[in-house]
Amino acid sequence: MKQYMMALDQGTTSSRCVLFDKQGKICSLSQKELEQLYPQPGWVEQDPMEIWSSLLAVAIESMARLGISPDCIRGIGITNQRETTICWNARTGEPIYRAIVWQCRRTADRIEKVKADGFDRVIRERTGLIPDAYFSATKIAWILENVPGAREKALRGELLFGTVDTWLIWNLTRGAVHATDPTNASRTLLYDIHRLCWDEEILSYFQIPASMLPKVQLSGSLFGYTAASLLGASIPIAGVSGDQQAALFGQCCFEPGEVKNTYGTGCFLLMNTGKKAVTSNAGLLTTIAAAADTATAKAVQPQAGTDSAATEAVQPQAGIDSAAGGRAAVEYALEGSVFVAGAAIQWLRDGLRLLKSAPQSETYAERVKDTAGLYVVPAFTGMGTPYWNPYARGTIVGVTRGCAKEHLIRATLEAVAYQTADVLRAMEEDSGIRLKSLRVDGGASANDFLMQFQADIMDTEVLRPDCIETTALGAAYLAGLTVGYWKDKKEIRANWQIGASFQPQMEEARRTKLLKGWRRAVSCALAWAEE
Repeated sequence: MKQYMMALDQGTTSSRCVLFDKQGKICSLSQKELEQLYPQPGWVEQDPMEIWSSLLAVAIESMARLGISPDCIRGIGITNQRETTICWNARTGEPIYRAIVWQCRRTADRIEKVKADGFDRVIRERTGLIPDAYFSATKIAWILENVPGAREKALRGELLFGTVDTWLIWNLTRGAVHATDPTNASRTLLYDIHRLCWDEEILSYFQIPASMLPKVQLSGSLFGYTAASLLGASIPIAGVSGDQQAALFGQCCFEPGEVKNTYGTGCFLLMNTGKKAVTSNAGLLTTIAAAADTATAKAVQPQAGTDSAATEAVQPQAGIDSAAGGRAAVEYALEGSVFVAGAAIQWLRDGLRLLKSAPQSETYAERVKDTAGLYVVPAFTGMGTPYWNPYARGTIVGVTRGCAKEHLIRATLEAVAYQTADVLRAMEEDSGIRLKSLRVDGGASANDFLMQFQADIMDTEVLRPDCIETTALGAAYLAGLTVGYWKDKKEIRANWQIGASFQPQMEEARRTKLLKGWRRAVSCALAWAEE
């Protein structure tokens, strides 16, 4: 009986399930889009129950597409949109508020208070993050302060917090497991990435009870088993990672200095820095990379039996110190975050109705030789690396009577590449390494125009793998190593194949001129934030 690894990929705009074989090939893929809610300007929310139900639906559908039973699933890996915050009743499992999405800027004023208090230095040193409304801590604090009865419930131990991975694990195990991994914990603004624990002083500062927080264990380790009634069998949940760290793992960036960029809703450039947590001087974030200890991996098998047998038989492993190699397996990464990338193309399609489908953007962009001097800065929810300005807003500059929709579409695509170039240069400055190539993945990486412009504007080779679903693949690899589906990283690396490469072709004078114009456009977006 052929077996597969299941990757549950819960992203910002959709829930997906991908089944992979030993060669890392996609055998089945199911996807369901999610509704984004915008109750006020700058606020972004989702329905936690829709997140859960959509994920369960695609998991069942993906098996049905292949006509296989759940016994064919060797293990499950989960990867998720990071920082998005969900709080729910520990007894009933009901959310007490909508999921506050990572893009939401409602707590920007709270971050200003953190800086005014001088507490930003403490956060930076311990979490590796630059205080921003992007992360989970101020979102949790907002819920406790604004949802009636929330703080009282939290103080009585009746309220649980989780990023999306924790919410999914809780539901998949019918409330038996409340856990997360270091990649997600390190994005909350509450986790000490050096001591590998929740930080008591930071929790106290934000007035968040420790009882709300999940157990943290290695990304590649056994978290528990699914309740049999959900998927038809008790399947091991054996790998968990935030989406960007999962993509780094899926791109086989296992050595220090290796870099990938994921073109999803946002753009996220990560560099593996190995055992060293590099402190950035250029606006990058220091974060924990996904890791699995293959030396202690075991052939974990699905369990037969009732829900109670499945949930009572296995509890999550005992944490970072003892789980699957513990501290010795933990590695770090430098990260640059671009808040709006693929979301800008969605804006062209859904907001401005200039496109019928996202892939059309490539066709329109190639109809004109340039943008006619037009620049788009898609700072819809502020700007991330290296600017970190939550008040910046989207800006279109250089508009003349000769500008057409083709120019606007091309300029929007180019903006994705410009933002990535900003992050790449910051990364080179911090690491002291001149990058020779960039591995890319995510939906927008399928756009050949964008990838060629990316290579041109960075003067760096761009490599797109044969499988661009590397976020899901990374989750599958982590789980597969835990259950013994794959033997080691060497076997995984053999699966990585180049699908296309893009070589820089732009003249230096033109590159310099375009980048100068981009910097002027960014200055206009940042100026909007000033009184």
